[in-house]
Amino acid sequence: MNSTLLIITMLATYLITAIPTGIVLARVMGYEDVRQKGSGNIGASNVYRVAGKLPGILTLLGDICKGLLPLLVIKLWMGPTPEQLGLLALIAIVGHCYPVYLGFRGGKGVATALGIFLVLSPKAVLFAAILFILTVAISRFISLGSILAALSIPVLTLLLGHPKEIVVSALCIAGLIVWRHHTNIRRLFDGTESRFKT
Repeated sequence: MNSTLLIITMLATYLITAIPTGIVLARVMGYEDVRQKGSGNIGASNVYRVAGKLPGILTLLGDICKGLLPLLVIKLWMGPTPEQLGLLALIAIVGHCYPVYLGFRGGKGVATALGIFLVLSPKAVLFAAILFILTVAISRFISLGSILAALSIPVLTLLLGHPKEIVVSALCIAGLIVWRHHTNIRRLFDGTESRFKT
């Protein structure tokens, strides 16, 4: 991929992943702005709490697809190098976490990262998903499961022998997800974090 095409692809990737799935779906389905209730986050967990199961599930799927589909198209048809693919993965997560459409105040990136790593390392996603499920099942804290799963991905990509560019990208994405969960981490230590209820 030449430099001009890479720049165009970076911009397109950012603009696609910056679309606030949760807000769009909630409004289309007749719910108020999810940023005004619950945790104020635009991600699937808060949409689930504020608007209900169906909008929450659709937001989860939409955020996953935001990460998955652009990178899948790029990987299959545009012939990126590992360095370019790793860079575009970072652009994708930044788009979700810092969307231009919402004044750069977006989600925490977990579902979009899941979509990204379904393209970059499906095997790593499998192990991280098991860790997430076990953590949430035991603790009932989605935030804790998300943080531990995110932290496991760089280790898994390294152990699975992925190119260093992908490992570095995974490390940066994990770091961003942990940072976006800093208020959750504080509440976990304070004992005030909300537990997941079915």
